[in-house]
Amino acid sequence: MKPLFYMAAAVMIAVALALLLLPLLRHGRQAGRPRSLFVLMLCIALVVPIGAALLYWRIGTPVALNGVPTQTQTITDVNKALDELRAHLAAQPNDVQGWLLLAQADMDMQQPDQARDAYEQVLKLKPDNTTAMVGWAQADSTASPDHHISDRGRALLERAVQLEPDNQRGLWLLGISDFQQGRFAEAASTWRTLQPMLQAGSTVAQAVAQQIAMADARAGAPVASSSMAAPPSSGPALQVNVSVAPALKAKLAAGDTLFVYARAKNGPPMPLAVTRLDARQLPATVTLTDAMSMLPSMKLSSVPRVVIGARISHSGNAMPQAGDLEGDGGTVDVDSRTPVKVVIDKVHD
Repeated sequence: MKPLFYMAAAVMIAVALALLLLPLLRHGRQAGRPRSLFVLMLCIALVVPIGAALLYWRIGTPVALNGVPTQTQTITDVNKALDELRAHLAAQPNDVQGWLLLAQADMDMQQPDQARDAYEQVLKLKPDNTTAMVGWAQADSTASPDHHISDRGRALLERAVQLEPDNQRGLWLLGISDFQQGRFAEAASTWRTLQPMLQAGSTVAQAVAQQIAMADARAGAPVASSSMAAPPSSGPALQVNVSVAPALKAKLAAGDTLFVYARAKNGPPMPLAVTRLDARQLPATVTLTDAMSMLPSMKLSSVPRVVIGARISHSGNAMPQAGDLEGDGGTVDVDSRTPVKVVIDKVHD
């Protein structure tokens, strides 16, 4: 039943993509674009999801390794279609819809660098194209090792939401950018703007509600106590004791921010859990949990081991900067109940 389910899902996705592309095709026909391009666009819309399902069915199922790899022809067809689209764009570089189609196909094929380049072409032709603005920010973030939304990506998101206030993907990513920068109240506010646009009770609406609750909790975190207790949880709860080496105490200044984090031992540098405190609270004890993740898909419980660290930022910026003070607590199991000791004893170059 599972293979049939995956194929049915792929067909549904293909139909949905085709329906989305039909208005583009009608517009292109009216603009006098060649019929071959329309056929190519529909082929990509149909072949990519069905090909993905075949790949998962064959490669994602270990027992299928004993069979004949029938996905080869599908891969060839997808690559041929993309090559034809690129050839078309080389001949007609001003085709905005063609670049948008290529960008989406590159994202579907997990090639965010190429997708970003395609969206860049759209922005050169149509600087106020909101699809390209949001797509560029997402592709750039996906291509980044820490999935951080860059300054340019954020500027594009802000512009897209200004031009199109009901742009759901733009609002979601803008909230993530706020969260990544430690602007938790702003993140919650942005996601609350998005909430009424979502279908009540849907998976997306539930995920947004969870992120709002998390942002609210982080925005209202107490800063007057030198200790943060762990909320009741059946998941990971890593207790971290943070102090500053005597030689660096003189470098502390009013307004400094303490970040305590855990990141995957083998993975992107983006924290799986992070909390911030007023550095004047040092020495401090914090407990890192799944509730402190920056993204729903990247939590402590998603990996077996993490690297624990702490950093004092003079600017309050979540990204490391020269002059910040740092400490390393080493690598621990996420289910460890032994307190981790971190001494901040280095200056970031």
